[in-house]
Amino acid sequence: MDHWVLVVFLYTVSVIAGVWGTDWKELTPYAFGSLFMFGAGSIVSGKLGDQWGRRAMMIIFFAGLGVSSLVIALTSTPWQIGIAMTVMGAFASIYHPVGIPMLVQNAEKPGFTIGVNGLVGNLGIAIGASVSVWLATRLGWQMAYVVPGVICLAAAVAFAVLVPQETAAPAKRKPKMLDLPPSVMAKVFIIMTLTAMSGSIVFSFTTNGSGEMLKAGVAALAGDPWLLGVAVFMIFAVGSLAQLVVGSMIDRYPLKRIYLPIILCQISLFILASQVSGWALVVVAIAYMIFVFGAIPFTDAMIVRYIDDRMRSRVTGTRLAIGFTGSSLVTALLGPSVKAAGFPTLLLMLAGVATFTLVALSFLPDERTATAPRIKPAE
Repeated sequence: MDHWVLVVFLYTVSVIAGVWGTDWKELTPYAFGSLFMFGAGSIVSGKLGDQWGRRAMMIIFFAGLGVSSLVIALTSTPWQIGIAMTVMGAFASIYHPVGIPMLVQNAEKPGFTIGVNGLVGNLGIAIGASVSVWLATRLGWQMAYVVPGVICLAAAVAFAVLVPQETAAPAKRKPKMLDLPPSVMAKVFIIMTLTAMSGSIVFSFTTNGSGEMLKAGVAALAGDPWLLGVAVFMIFAVGSLAQLVVGSMIDRYPLKRIYLPIILCQISLFILASQVSGWALVVVAIAYMIFVFGAIPFTDAMIVRYIDDRMRSRVTGTRLAIGFTGSSLVTALLGPSVKAAGFPTLLLMLAGVATFTLVALSFLPDERTATAPRIKPAE
């Protein structure tokens, strides 16, 4: 649900701009607060998830997301919607550092579990991008927030009733930490943080900017909101399926061996997308989204592979705070950047960001060496 509500604004911004008598490029900076809090709030959310309990935090997540979505529907000025979305972003920050560790803590195949979670999350983006456009154009932009808001409130009640109480907060459980050298842990955390940051930039641009990019590059989609919504849904839905394949591979192969080829494909496809237009752009967008979404499970997989469950929420929260705080600037600057440089130039810049990810990943230590038991000296 957090992916759904977070993308509503960027896919209905043209409708909102028309109602408020302004240009959509002038409204995108007001999305900064929601994405900033989505990242920065993850630190607090992760700490509370580990020390207070994940079940209680998830109930707050659904309830807070539902109420804040309904409040957004009541706004009537740019500043009002900006403030309301900032509050929504704070509640949305709960899921990743709390929900994902909750899913994988007892999973036999954590990679596949992460893949399924990512598939569902990105289908939320697809629904948010397509259904929100339909609701906004047919029933008014407010309904694009009312519908997910009501669903979130219903989910809060269902979660409270159906999910059993935890025996103890994660931080109070017995440790199961891998006995890794501090230098290896530090190296993995730095690489994880850098790749999360660059990956978040790529993710934010491709998910939040796809609608306007297709309107600018495909004439047939520019004047047909419904057809545009269908095209965006197909791009995200097909791309999401990659996470099931990647998740299964993560359980069987070293992360580095899978991750590097995926980033190489991102680089080449971003460059290709900058050179095409028309329906060819839709085809290339489907291709690059397969590899953008396919890269998502890796950071969570690194956390599962190297970090004990007692502190996974805090580590996840920290990497999200660093990654999404930076990428929130990308979303805020999306409109002004398109106005100044155009989508082809920005796609080439994404290829550069993906190249940075590739370089950072090349330093990821070999898992068999990193996780091998250390031999203690004889006494």
